[in-house]
Amino acid sequence: MKAFTLFLIVISSLVSTNLPANQAIEQLQERYRNNGATSFEALDGKALWYSEQNGRSCTSCHGTSSTAVGKHRKTGKKIMPMALSVNPQRLTKTTKIEKWFLRNCKWTLGRECSPQEKGNILQWLQQL
Repeated sequence: MKAFTLFLIVISSLVSTNLPANQAIEQLQERYRNNGATSFEALDGKALWYSEQNGRSCTSCHGTSSTAVGKHRKTGKKIMPMALSVNPQRLTKTTKIEKWFLRNCKWTLGRECSPQEKGNILQWLQQL
């Protein structure tokens, strides 16, 4: 019975559900703390967002304002605002957030973002 309960917990954590953005962010930040991150700083998230690596930054596609619509640098695809104040549907699926962190950090920074960096960016986007 104990093994079955553990199995259900693991499976339920893998299933992506829509949560209010603040709950999804809280879940991810807790996961990041469990992976070595400390307290999250919005200013550090903002600094990383605007930092440039090899001619790229988050603003390359998301634009200079996270409250405005961005445009993918390569494909031209419209990217809806990241700031929760103008787009409360953003950042509601933990698996989708992780997917995009993986892809975008590798493209922008040339590496995966650390748990601390991810938590800082989420902290900043949540406060906009």
